[in-house]
Amino acid sequence: MNAPQAPYDCIIIGGGPAGLSAAIYLARFRRRVLVIDGGGGRMEMIPRSHNHPGYPDGIKGRDLLANMRAQAEKYGATLQHGWVSAARKQGDFFTVTVDGAEDDSITGTAPLTARTLLLATGVINLRPDLDEAVHARALEQGLLRYCPICDGYEVKDKRIGVIGSTDHGVAEALFLRQYSDAITLLALYSCDLDARDRATLEEAGIAWEATPIRTFDFDGDIARLTLEDARTLDFDSIYPALGSETRNELGKMLGVDLCDETCFKTDTEQRSSVKGVYAAGDAVECLDQISVAMGHGAIAATAIHNDLRKADGHID
Repeated sequence: MNAPQAPYDCIIIGGGPAGLSAAIYLARFRRRVLVIDGGGGRMEMIPRSHNHPGYPDGIKGRDLLANMRAQAEKYGATLQHGWVSAARKQGDFFTVTVDGAEDDSITGTAPLTARTLLLATGVINLRPDLDEAVHARALEQGLLRYCPICDGYEVKDKRIGVIGSTDHGVAEALFLRQYSDAITLLALYSCDLDARDRATLEEAGIAWEATPIRTFDFDGDIARLTLEDARTLDFDSIYPALGSETRNELGKMLGVDLCDETCFKTDTEQRSSVKGVYAAGDAVECLDQISVAMGHGAIAATAIHNDLRKADGHID
């Protein structure tokens, strides 16, 4: 059996822009930091971001993640693939359980502990029921998109379908209206629009289709939807406005307060309601953008470093 490891200064759960930004900062603060990430984050799905500052020709989400991982490791952060299935506080330390780790030293054969935790767990987009390979190909082609704030500019003057006949879908269709006058709000299962929503859409010049979608076809250079009544509609891009789910299970285990039972509640320095637990990125109530998540990571890392200095008796 491996000998117990010394506690990390911080274990970061989640290797997206928030978690990796925090890892870079903490490593440069000369802190012992571990990032645990199981993959599958939303940034991996971005074919090319054109609104992230500093990249006038855009950058692929996977490339930006690879750059950030290399930068974190350059300064001494440890990055580990795996899934944290449990987290708990034991005295002055936190203990996490890791599943799917590639390194036997952190699979439970030795305690994995830290003085602080940073929850950068993100959210999961709710998707239409599509084969994974079809979904990935549609994203790569720009036929399927999830963030109108990120890439509405790329679909200007094109035919846009918005899936989600709810308040959220109406709001997303209205947001996209500034980019195109050819927008249709679509129903995945049923149409729940009330008279007020329908009037709002009509006033904005947005079409709405009450008949649910039966099938999706992304094989060509257009997105072709077949409705339950066998009619087909063609679009240049589809936005599912079906909402998202926050990955908040570990926070709940630790007793972290939530906003509206979903996102982690934090103060202005990303501290949660549990001492020693911080949160950053999309799992916090905020604008879901790469740049915001990076800012959260920088703020959280600085607070963690300063809080640890204070705990160790350092006085500025």
